[in-house]
Amino acid sequence: MSLSQSLPGSPAAGPPIPIGDPVLIGSDQHKRLFCRMLLDSYDPYKPTVIDWPKLEPAALARLTGLPFWDMAVATEETAGRRMEALAGACEDALIREAVALNALEERRHKDVLGHMIRFYGIALAPEEPPPPAIDPMWGFIRTGYGECFDSFFAFGLFEVAKRSGFFPPELVEVFEPVIQEEARHNLFFVNWVAYEQARRGGLRTLGLGGLGFRGQCLAALAVQAWNRAKAARGVGEENFTSASRDTMGIDLSPKAFLQLCLAENDRRLSGYDPRLLRPRVMPAIARIACRFLRDKKK
Repeated sequence: MSLSQSLPGSPAAGPPIPIGDPVLIGSDQHKRLFCRMLLDSYDPYKPTVIDWPKLEPAALARLTGLPFWDMAVATEETAGRRMEALAGACEDALIREAVALNALEERRHKDVLGHMIRFYGIALAPEEPPPPAIDPMWGFIRTGYGECFDSFFAFGLFEVAKRSGFFPPELVEVFEPVIQEEARHNLFFVNWVAYEQARRGGLRTLGLGGLGFRGQCLAALAVQAWNRAKAARGVGEENFTSASRDTMGIDLSPKAFLQLCLAENDRRLSGYDPRLLRPRVMPAIARIACRFLRDKKK
């Protein structure tokens, strides 16, 4: 799909749904609502014309010293490739258009990172060849749940970096639309999942050893939750507080950080149609965790 085909006002999206009209999950109106949300909020910024700010030596050292740039580039590449695969397999024209735009934006995230890495001279390991292709539906579901997990924490980390001055304001401004796009992607994904579950009723099987759609979602959710749990193993309250203070210059407890993630998640999703479903898994886990975590000692 070309960029011009993904711009707002796409004929395939149909007329807007009047504000206040109820929308049944799984209906054609629901499909139009979450697809139009993505298509109509498209931001046509171009990575090639970003005016990267010159950084002071200390800020440049903080940026280039972050250890996750290799993983970030690889993640965006994988996400774009899997979304392109699903777009190619979609029978519904409107969903295909929205998923193709989602893929375009993920590819653009990789381009933004690539331009930044070259501009600031960040060293990366050689890019590994892409893994073998997997079932398009399974790949998209896994990627969607992974992004819901990762961006929930990214919202909080981005706000921490902004408040602490870890990133200068000019760099924060550059990455703001990238972070907000992830919020849109999450909103689209959870509504797409609900739409497909309602339409299929969990009865139709497609790929992945005959698992129904609901089974694929539960399996993907479990896989991504396990992967994130393994990554977080060993990060206790004292370790997290010490790392946040030493790295970003603020004294932040795990509970305070989760509360910030919840607030930022709500803020970034607040501007979209309230009839759309919101991500629930990570906010629910974070709220439960906050009940057991300690407040910072005064």
